[in-house]
Amino acid sequence: MKKLRILPLVHEELVPPDSIEGLSDEEIQDWRTEFDVISALGDLGHEVLPLGMGDDIDPLRSAVREFKPHVVFNLLVEFHGAATYDQHVVSYLELLRQNYTGCNPRGMTLARDKALSKAILSHAGVSVPDFQVFARGKKVRRRNDLELPLFVKSVNEEASLGISLASIVRTDAQLEKRVRYVHEKVGTDAIAEEYIEGREFYVGCLGHERVTTFPLWELFVAGLPEGTPRIATRRVKWDVRYQKEIGIRNGRADLPRDQERRIARQAKRAYRALGLSGYARLDVRMRDDGQFYFLEANPNPDLAYGEDFAESAEAGGLDYEELVQEIVGLGRRYPAEWKANS
Repeated sequence: MKKLRILPLVHEELVPPDSIEGLSDEEIQDWRTEFDVISALGDLGHEVLPLGMGDDIDPLRSAVREFKPHVVFNLLVEFHGAATYDQHVVSYLELLRQNYTGCNPRGMTLARDKALSKAILSHAGVSVPDFQVFARGKKVRRRNDLELPLFVKSVNEEASLGISLASIVRTDAQLEKRVRYVHEKVGTDAIAEEYIEGREFYVGCLGHERVTTFPLWELFVAGLPEGTPRIATRRVKWDVRYQKEIGIRNGRADLPRDQERRIARQAKRAYRALGLSGYARLDVRMRDDGQFYFLEANPNPDLAYGEDFAESAEAGGLDYEELVQEIVGLGRRYPAEWKANS
């Protein structure tokens, strides 16, 4: 395998130490992904130079000029405090004619807007929940044909920001209260979508036009109190102590083979409809009757070792280092426009 110069792009406060010896799970949680990816790249024999970024783009330009990386390994999830600005950093890499890992800027733009992506997927024949967007500064009035209960969240934030059990609303009064919460506390427009009672799955996708899907992964909550909805709240996703307390884990889904194949086929259709590339995770909910709906697409999902994307990849035949190396290879092979014009 050829030794490459790789520039991992991380948030400046998430540049990991060289070792995690003696640190607890809680202490490494914030930068665990960065540590795992950078360690894997080093173990693969690549020359690795992590770059911590804040709100200044100039260090990236300097690093590309001086280090001349074969590929930038993009681990940013926001820029300048805005979740939707990381796509502009990727656009800047395109302008620099620089290879990078993960999703292209157009795919990121389409996927991050939950309302736009649902409209695109519905047009492409992919089942999505019915929904309505509530813009900031506008009166909260539910459409007559949009039935309760609804699930309310930010229209473009990720990582379950602003999501709790209160996100499920069963009355118009609860809807107005939760929409106002998203407007005021999260600071974005809100989307209210039909709440799908049932099981939650994650579909890992890898590739550009030719897409590989990994075995379906499912959210399991062993100690959830009776009657509590099984949803991925921010606490469920990121609170390590709470995860241990109520037995949260993600694992291989137990579904009939034909059902899993149908979901995988629809996942590939969704991936292509949104113009995604590199790798992504698609979130799915399925009712007890087997009807399933795609909730959203997450370009550049969490790559930490042991998290659902890496675990499902391993179940599909790629161990962690192989997964990281494949993502590097896809970054170098992405057919960017500048390559066609050079």
